[in-house]
Amino acid sequence: MGRTKQYERAELLDRAIELFRLQGFNGTSTAELVAELGVNRKSMYAEFGSKQGLFEAALERYSRQHLSRVLAPIEAPDAGADAIRDAFTGYASASTGWFAGRGCLMCNTAVERGALDPGSGRYVAAYLERLTLAFRHALSNAQHSGEIDQTADLDELAAFFTTALIGVAACIRAEAPPEQLHAASRVATSVLEAQRRG
Repeated sequence: MGRTKQYERAELLDRAIELFRLQGFNGTSTAELVAELGVNRKSMYAEFGSKQGLFEAALERYSRQHLSRVLAPIEAPDAGADAIRDAFTGYASASTGWFAGRGCLMCNTAVERGALDPGSGRYVAAYLERLTLAFRHALSNAQHSGEIDQTADLDELAAFFTTALIGVAACIRAEAPPEQLHAASRVATSVLEAQRRG
Protein backbone atom coordinates (compact mmCIF):
# COMPACT_ATOMS: atom_id res chain seq x y z
CA MET A 1 0.00 0.00 0.00
CA GLY A 2 1.34 3.43 -0.97
CA ARG A 3 2.04 6.10 1.59
CA THR A 4 -0.57 8.81 2.08
CA LYS A 5 0.53 12.24 0.93
CA GLN A 6 1.21 14.60 3.81
CA TYR A 7 0.61 17.71 1.71
CA GLU A 8 -1.93 19.40 -0.53
CA ARG A 9 -0.84 20.12 -4.11
CA ALA A 10 -2.60 23.50 -4.17
CA GLU A 11 -0.84 24.59 -0.99
CA LEU A 12 2.53 23.63 -2.43
CA LEU A 13 1.80 25.59 -5.59
CA ASP A 14 0.75 28.69 -3.66
CA ARG A 15 4.04 28.60 -1.74
CA ALA A 16 5.97 28.11 -4.96
CA ILE A 17 4.14 30.99 -6.62
CA GLU A 18 5.26 33.42 -3.95
CA LEU A 19 8.86 32.23 -4.06
CA PHE A 20 9.00 32.39 -7.86
CA ARG A 21 7.31 35.79 -7.83
CA LEU A 22 9.87 37.16 -5.40
CA GLN A 23 13.00 35.56 -6.82
CA GLY A 24 12.17 34.48 -10.36
CA PHE A 25 12.79 31.07 -11.89
CA ASN A 26 16.53 31.43 -12.30
CA GLY A 27 16.99 32.97 -8.87
CA THR A 28 15.21 30.15 -7.06
CA SER A 29 17.19 27.00 -6.32
CA THR A 30 15.77 23.53 -5.88
CA ALA A 31 17.02 23.58 -2.28
CA GLU A 32 15.04 26.77 -1.62
CA LEU A 33 11.93 25.23 -3.14
CA VAL A 34 12.25 22.13 -0.98
CA ALA A 35 12.66 24.29 2.13
CA GLU A 36 9.76 26.60 1.25
CA LEU A 37 7.37 23.83 0.23
CA GLY A 38 8.19 21.76 3.30
CA VAL A 39 8.57 18.51 1.37
CA ASN A 40 11.64 16.48 0.52
CA ARG A 41 13.23 16.60 -2.92
CA LYS A 42 11.93 13.14 -3.82
CA SER A 43 8.33 14.13 -3.06
CA MET A 44 8.66 17.35 -5.03
CA TYR A 45 9.97 15.53 -8.09
CA ALA A 46 7.38 12.79 -7.74
CA GLU A 47 4.61 15.41 -7.75
CA PHE A 48 5.91 17.78 -10.42
CA GLY A 49 8.63 15.95 -12.31
CA SER A 50 11.18 18.75 -12.25
CA LYS A 51 11.73 22.35 -11.25
CA GLN A 52 10.41 23.32 -14.68
CA GLY A 53 7.34 21.16 -14.15
CA LEU A 54 6.70 22.84 -10.80
CA PHE A 55 7.13 26.27 -12.37
CA GLU A 56 4.64 25.53 -15.14
CA ALA A 57 2.16 24.12 -12.62
CA ALA A 58 2.59 27.31 -10.58
CA LEU A 59 1.93 29.42 -13.69
CA GLU A 60 -1.20 27.39 -14.40
CA ARG A 61 -2.54 27.88 -10.87
CA TYR A 62 -1.60 31.55 -10.90
CA SER A 63 -3.54 32.02 -14.12
CA ARG A 64 -6.62 30.20 -12.86
CA GLN A 65 -6.74 31.60 -9.33
CA HIS A 66 -4.83 34.86 -8.97
CA LEU A 67 -5.30 36.37 -12.41
CA SER A 68 -8.97 35.48 -12.47
CA ARG A 69 -9.46 37.66 -9.39
CA VAL A 70 -7.33 40.51 -10.71
CA LEU A 71 -8.93 40.53 -14.16
CA ALA A 72 -12.50 39.97 -12.96
CA PRO A 73 -13.51 43.67 -13.30
CA ILE A 74 -12.53 43.94 -16.97
CA GLU A 75 -13.74 40.42 -17.77
CA ALA A 76 -17.15 41.04 -16.16
CA PRO A 77 -20.10 40.97 -18.59
CA ASP A 78 -20.89 44.63 -17.95
CA ALA A 79 -17.29 45.91 -17.90
CA GLY A 80 -16.79 49.32 -19.52
CA ALA A 81 -14.57 52.36 -19.42
CA ASP A 82 -14.69 52.59 -15.62
CA ALA A 83 -13.40 49.02 -15.32
CA ILE A 84 -10.41 49.91 -17.48
CA ARG A 85 -9.66 52.97 -15.34
CA ASP A 86 -10.03 50.91 -12.18
CA ALA A 87 -7.62 48.27 -13.50
CA PHE A 88 -4.88 50.86 -13.94
CA THR A 89 -5.66 52.59 -10.65
CA GLY A 90 -5.57 49.25 -8.85
CA TYR A 91 -2.22 48.26 -10.32
CA ALA A 92 -0.70 51.66 -9.56
CA SER A 93 -1.99 51.54 -5.98
CA ALA A 94 -0.37 48.11 -5.53
CA SER A 95 3.02 49.80 -5.88
CA THR A 96 2.87 50.93 -2.25
CA GLY A 97 1.74 47.65 -0.73
CA TRP A 98 2.74 44.03 -0.45
CA PHE A 99 3.13 43.71 -4.24
CA ALA A 100 5.98 46.23 -4.40
CA GLY A 101 9.09 44.33 -5.48
CA ARG A 102 6.99 41.25 -6.27
CA GLY A 103 4.69 42.33 -9.07
CA CYS A 104 2.76 39.85 -11.18
CA LEU A 105 4.23 36.37 -11.65
CA MET A 106 3.06 36.24 -15.25
CA CYS A 107 4.52 39.65 -16.11
CA ASN A 108 7.76 38.76 -14.36
CA THR A 109 7.91 35.53 -16.35
CA ALA A 110 7.29 37.41 -19.60
CA VAL A 111 10.40 39.47 -18.92
CA GLU A 112 12.59 36.67 -17.51
CA ARG A 113 11.58 33.56 -19.44
CA GLY A 114 8.97 34.26 -22.10
CA ALA A 115 11.32 34.43 -25.07
CA LEU A 116 13.74 31.77 -23.81
CA ASP A 117 11.57 28.91 -22.61
CA PRO A 118 8.73 27.48 -24.75
CA GLY A 119 6.96 26.06 -21.70
CA SER A 120 6.84 29.37 -19.89
CA GLY A 121 6.25 31.24 -23.14
CA ARG A 122 3.05 29.31 -23.71
CA TYR A 123 1.58 30.64 -20.47
CA VAL A 124 2.81 34.16 -21.15
CA ALA A 125 1.23 34.14 -24.62
CA ALA A 126 -2.08 32.92 -23.18
CA TYR A 127 -1.94 35.66 -20.54
CA LEU A 128 -1.29 38.39 -23.08
CA GLU A 129 -4.14 37.14 -25.23
CA ARG A 130 -6.47 36.96 -22.24
CA LEU A 131 -5.60 40.47 -21.14
CA THR A 132 -6.04 41.86 -24.65
CA LEU A 133 -9.40 40.14 -25.07
CA ALA A 134 -10.55 41.46 -21.69
CA PHE A 135 -9.69 45.03 -22.67
CA ARG A 136 -11.31 44.50 -26.08
CA HIS A 137 -14.47 43.29 -24.33
CA ALA A 138 -14.62 46.28 -21.97
CA LEU A 139 -13.93 48.67 -24.85
CA SER A 140 -16.69 47.12 -26.93
CA ASN A 141 -19.14 47.64 -24.07
CA ALA A 142 -17.94 51.22 -23.70
CA GLN A 143 -18.46 51.83 -27.40
CA HIS A 144 -21.94 50.37 -27.36
CA SER A 145 -22.92 52.51 -24.37
CA GLY A 146 -21.57 55.68 -25.99
CA GLU A 147 -18.64 56.10 -23.60
CA ILE A 148 -16.21 56.14 -26.52
CA ASP A 149 -16.62 57.10 -30.15
CA GLN A 150 -18.07 54.65 -32.63
CA THR A 151 -15.05 55.11 -34.91
CA ALA A 152 -12.53 54.10 -32.25
CA ASP A 153 -10.24 51.22 -33.27
CA LEU A 154 -10.90 48.77 -30.45
CA ASP A 155 -8.17 46.34 -31.45
CA GLU A 156 -5.50 49.04 -31.35
CA LEU A 157 -6.81 50.39 -28.06
CA ALA A 158 -6.85 46.90 -26.50
CA ALA A 159 -3.27 46.33 -27.63
CA PHE A 160 -2.24 49.69 -26.17
CA PHE A 161 -3.89 49.07 -22.80
CA THR A 162 -2.38 45.58 -22.58
CA THR A 163 1.10 46.91 -23.21
CA ALA A 164 0.62 49.82 -20.82
CA LEU A 165 -0.64 47.62 -17.99
CA ILE A 166 2.23 45.17 -18.46
CA GLY A 167 4.60 48.13 -18.19
CA VAL A 168 3.02 49.27 -14.94
CA ALA A 169 3.22 45.73 -13.53
CA ALA A 170 6.88 45.45 -14.51
CA CYS A 171 7.60 48.74 -12.75
CA ILE A 172 5.91 47.47 -9.59
CA ARG A 173 8.37 44.58 -9.67
CA ALA A 174 11.22 47.09 -10.13
CA GLU A 175 9.92 49.16 -7.18
CA ALA A 176 9.51 52.29 -9.28
CA PRO A 177 8.24 55.36 -7.39
CA PRO A 178 4.47 55.08 -6.81
CA GLU A 179 3.88 58.60 -8.13
CA GLN A 180 5.48 57.55 -11.41
CA LEU A 181 3.09 54.62 -11.76
CA HIS A 182 0.05 56.71 -10.88
CA ALA A 183 1.11 59.30 -13.46
CA ALA A 184 1.60 56.65 -16.13
CA SER A 185 -1.80 55.13 -15.34
CA ARG A 186 -3.51 58.51 -15.58
CA VAL A 187 -1.94 59.18 -18.96
CA ALA A 188 -2.88 55.71 -20.21
CA THR A 189 -6.52 56.04 -19.21
CA SER A 190 -6.72 59.59 -20.58
CA VAL A 191 -6.82 57.84 -23.94
CA LEU A 192 -10.41 56.91 -23.12
CA GLU A 193 -11.35 60.57 -22.74
CA ALA A 194 -9.63 61.36 -26.02
CA GLN A 195 -11.66 58.65 -27.73
CA ARG A 196 -14.86 60.07 -26.30
CA ARG A 197 -14.07 63.43 -27.86
CA GLY A 198 -13.00 61.78 -31.09
